[in-house]
Amino acid sequence: MEWIDTHAHIYDEKFKEDIDDVLSQCQEANVNRIYMPNIDRTSIDAMLELEHRYPKQCIPMMGLHPCSVKKDFERELYLVEEWLDQRSFVAVGEIGLDYYWDTTYKDQQQEAFRIQIDLAKKHCLPIVIHTRDSFDDAIDIIEEVSDDNFTGIFHCFTGSAEEGKRVADAGFYLGLGGVNTFKNSGMNEVIPHLDLDKVVLETDSPYLAPTPHRGKRNEPTYIPLIGSKVAEFTKSTPETIAEITTKNAQILFEG
Repeated sequence: MEWIDTHAHIYDEKFKEDIDDVLSQCQEANVNRIYMPNIDRTSIDAMLELEHRYPKQCIPMMGLHPCSVKKDFERELYLVEEWLDQRSFVAVGEIGLDYYWDTTYKDQQQEAFRIQIDLAKKHCLPIVIHTRDSFDDAIDIIEEVSDDNFTGIFHCFTGSAEEGKRVADAGFYLGLGGVNTFKNSGMNEVIPHLDLDKVVLETDSPYLAPTPHRGKRNEPTYIPLIGSKVAEFTKSTPETIAEITTKNAQILFEG
């Protein structure tokens, strides 16, 4: 079985001491590719350094996270644009809307989201979308700008079956992660109704570790745990889920 982690911040400080061991364990677990979303200017160097050391295993994206959208967000976006112009990335991400912590810069978040969508279209890249307490606004924007060549992932999807259908109908994928293994997440009622051809797996490492590691550092090696839970909910097998989600990720990121 081959697995892909479509969303992991493995350049994070929490991996500083043992990243080589972590990536070696990923290979042992057949998690052979790890896609790394950017946060803002402070994360770029560490992310690209990891790509340099593990170019076949650690693949970077470029984008500005909504929680990093402040008064000076235009400056951050200029840097994103510069990087997209000077070298290749597999996606524009992680971008989107987050109203959970603070809505002070809600308008700026929406503007930054739209600008980065335009950048993705310009470079013919998919996008990776962060939504927290903001799904309706995000999907409304995606449906508004949708076209046959535009796609991406709604990262950390924990919505309803109806919301999942809206995402799939827009030509986007649903990123399922550790939250789906939590006993009270309610995703056991949702996942059976999702289109598996629009599902990819992710960890969001180092955050949101799946059961039985909840509360600890998350790692890409836990992707098979998430895949097994999806298999359980869909009355499938881990082998089938690995095959489908790996194929989906390859279609999305590699064409």
